[in-house]
Amino acid sequence: MKIAGLQTTGTPGNVDANLAELELTARLARESGAQLLITPELFITGYDIGAAVHELARRDLLSPVREIARTHELAIILGAPEYDNGTYYNTAFFLDHEGTVLRRYRKAHLFGAAEREYFAAGDELFGLVEYGGLTIAMLICYDVEFPEAVRGASLAGAHLVAVPTAQMTPFDFVAEQVIRSRAWENQVYVAYINHDGTENTLTYVGRSSIVDPYATVLDSIEHGNRLLVASVDPEVVARAQKENPYLADRRPELYHRPA
Repeated sequence: MKIAGLQTTGTPGNVDANLAELELTARLARESGAQLLITPELFITGYDIGAAVHELARRDLLSPVREIARTHELAIILGAPEYDNGTYYNTAFFLDHEGTVLRRYRKAHLFGAAEREYFAAGDELFGLVEYGGLTIAMLICYDVEFPEAVRGASLAGAHLVAVPTAQMTPFDFVAEQVIRSRAWENQVYVAYINHDGTENTLTYVGRSSIVDPYATVLDSIEHGNRLLVASVDPEVVARAQKENPYLADRRPELYHRPA
């Protein structure tokens, strides 16, 4: 499957402007041959927008995205705030090419006081969905910095770990080094799709990338707004896991013993 990821500055606090950008990007993604588009963390509203995220989370954010998915026959992983029964979550929604929400994943590892002020943590280590012959795991930003999350996804059979993110300075090294390590140590594809530019108090590092199971960067951008495109092949995952058998050579009976 060919996948695409959108690195963008977006329009913080302006859902309509971000929907317009998503519409344009979906068309470009389909023209490139992509079947799946991944957006950054909280793309539809902006990330660092304070208490306004709660007000926007109460809007119907999914219906227009469903229509975009249907119109362009494109699956979309959407970063958006979610309001559910009095609680707010930082969520990634997986919509298929017919606009059906196949899965939602709520960020499990909240980063810093600001996220804990506005969101509750999810209670799943990752979100897993089967689509187009791929097993796709969803994480959000800080989640990928916990090796247990990507390892759990790979053990569950993931071919691709999709990571909408809002990585800010001074954490450039996460985008530059940790992502390739996660792909290599688990022999999975990792798509790390970030914001860029500045937003309120934050300066984003950009540096989005799609990395294959051999830690080869298939597409990347440092700064600027651009669509990243690469192909994900389950046979490459199987071959890499055979050639570099970290998963098979694990000794989990040793890992939980106290030092």
